[in-house]
Amino acid sequence: MGRARHRGVPGVLARVAGAGHPAVPQRGAVFVLFGQMLDGRDAAPARGFLVAAGGSPPVEPSPRPVAVRAGPALVIREARAEDWPRIWPILHDVVLEQETFPYDPAMTEADARRMWLLRPPARTVVATEGERVTGTANMDANRPGPGSHVASGSLMVAAGARGTGVGRALATDLIGWARRTGFAAVQFNAVVDVNTAAIRLYESLGFVTLGVAPGAFRHPRLGDVGLRIMWLDLR
Repeated sequence: MGRARHRGVPGVLARVAGAGHPAVPQRGAVFVLFGQMLDGRDAAPARGFLVAAGGSPPVEPSPRPVAVRAGPALVIREARAEDWPRIWPILHDVVLEQETFPYDPAMTEADARRMWLLRPPARTVVATEGERVTGTANMDANRPGPGSHVASGSLMVAAGARGTGVGRALATDLIGWARRTGFAAVQFNAVVDVNTAAIRLYESLGFVTLGVAPGAFRHPRLGDVGLRIMWLDLR
């Protein structure tokens, strides 16, 4: 497979997902690899997300999937205390929807903050585009003690940013963190069975469904639906 080729046109953001042949950098290109900014000189070993500050959509077919989006670069970084006022509205909206997370819709902001902002060695991140927080995730060991070798996490995307690649960036970051930290696998314990967007995303990243608990989630419109256990082996 040949390398992807891009032609420089200002103001276009391209991201190349997954491992494989690197994209050939052009003038003004920068790279974001799991939240780390790299300049074009580091393009050759880069794998993950390519942010082309002055690139255009590929002019020829690329060997890897490419998503093109205008606007500020999407960056995944560690969450800070001052991010909370921009994180809370995302959590609040998702919890009130009651369609994707089994969280109490009466959860207070204080309870949500304690639940979401995890302390090291666990991790909480935000997806930012310029000054906007468009998504957030947290991640930790799935269980203590004998279960601490398996990671888990939760991802939420702001309503206005869904379908734009924020969820994929957060999930990819979580997987990268789990690999770097030495976890044997990632397990999502409660993926709502009718949340088809999340299921397609996780399956595209290598997750498989181990089983479904029938009727374990009470959906506000569809009634009782299943909860999936989804698994990604990292060994």
